[in-house]
Amino acid sequence: MLSIERIKDIETSKQVALLLQGENDRLHKRLEELTREVSKLKGLDEAKQLELEMMRMQEQMGALQRKLFGASSEKRPGDEGDGDKKKEPRTGHGPKEQPELPIVEQTHELPADEMTCSACGGTLAEWEGQYEESQEVTVVERQFMLRKHLRKKYRCTCGACVKTAPAPQKPIPGGRYSTEFAVEVAAQKYLDHLPLERQARIMKREGLAVDSQTLWDQVWALARLYEPTYEKIRKHVLSQEVAHGDETPWYLLKAGGREKWYAWAAACHDAVYFHFDRRRSADAADLWAGYKGWLVVDGYQTYLTLAKRKPPGALKLSYCWAHARRKYVEAEANYPDECKAVLDLIRELYMVEREAPDPMPLKGDEQAQALELRARLRTERSAAIIERIREWSAVQFALPESSLMKAIAYMTNHWHGLTRFLYDPRLPLDNNLVEREIRSLAVGRKNFYGCKSERGLKAAAILYTLIGTAKLQGAEPKAYLLALARAALRDPATALLPIELD
Repeated sequence: MLSIERIKDIETSKQVALLLQGENDRLHKRLEELTREVSKLKGLDEAKQLELEMMRMQEQMGALQRKLFGASSEKRPGDEGDGDKKKEPRTGHGPKEQPELPIVEQTHELPADEMTCSACGGTLAEWEGQYEESQEVTVVERQFMLRKHLRKKYRCTCGACVKTAPAPQKPIPGGRYSTEFAVEVAAQKYLDHLPLERQARIMKREGLAVDSQTLWDQVWALARLYEPTYEKIRKHVLSQEVAHGDETPWYLLKAGGREKWYAWAAACHDAVYFHFDRRRSADAADLWAGYKGWLVVDGYQTYLTLAKRKPPGALKLSYCWAHARRKYVEAEANYPDECKAVLDLIRELYMVEREAPDPMPLKGDEQAQALELRARLRTERSAAIIERIREWSAVQFALPESSLMKAIAYMTNHWHGLTRFLYDPRLPLDNNLVEREIRSLAVGRKNFYGCKSERGLKAAAILYTLIGTAKLQGAEPKAYLLALARAALRDPATALLPIELD
């Protein structure tokens, strides 16, 4: 058989192209014949079958075009606000307030050759206390320095005892790089998503000659210091009455390819925990071992399997309305009227939720009042909206494999879990809390593609966990990493959440 890769001249290429075109035409004719035969066997007339195929193909083509060229946001016109207020026309923007920046004053003097009065020719004198003020934001470049430690020695006159002042503690004992340096590297990778190779190039430009392996050694040393806190965060999340679960692909990079792993996330209102596993089945969900309570998730079958493996009532699932809504957003281009109706109803659900504060971060009487208000709103208003959504879904008709019917099927198949929020005010309407936290991993995956070793997976899980938890607890992540590293160097058993640090 002639290999296409070995064809060199244009005439032979033309002959091959003609042969391929003829074969393609023959296959298309055969496909038409088989389609007609299938139609007869199913009892469908040819025109009806053709209509169904055309509608299916148009929907698939539209979905492909939106995937390639459409906006990635799920927001729709009118999703923000109540829809009645008109936005004021934007007239530009002024300078933003910068309360966090230090203020450094710089005085400017008039050049000597301009100290003459333009009216009388006299010499100008300084007008005490009078200035023309303006502001500018500038930058002072990061600077690496080589700090030389001089550790004094002490001796006794007896000549039997000599002591030396202690050296500063570092993530790698006896190493050359400080704790601050290690935290800077870790924060730039897992907070700012800068690959180590890129960091090394930037550092070289700033005067520091270092390679990516050295930077990785600092990250791994830090991760080992943080392990007790990492485990404490897991226990904290699993101690909550309501938790959120999700997973996303991650990659273990190898020579000549990559191996697909998964980042499993467990979150609550003030903490998030990440765990990597090569499996996506229920066997991989080790982080949920021993958990009892409500788990808010999407419709992935693994969570249902996990719940069935536990004693009855130990693990209860509440499903996410954002996922149900997302499927209608995807179908809206092909079924605008039908989808608009249900999307507007789902929007009403969210508008009701906004009238009560989230009770989970609150404590004591404030939490009790928020739970009471949310329960009342859901009973008086949300329940009626849910019933209207159910009635709407019961009267819809579309092709079995269409995006609209798939969206309806997803919603009805998970209806029990989607309506659990009506009976327990602790439950949120969606799983967006953990999806927001898992977004950091998605950004990192785009920037450095994955990890090069299983130790890298472990370090990534630890650092993403600590950084995500710091954000949820209102702490500055980099400052938290530094304070925790210093505490862990003093006592390796240290395990402190951001809110527990002084």
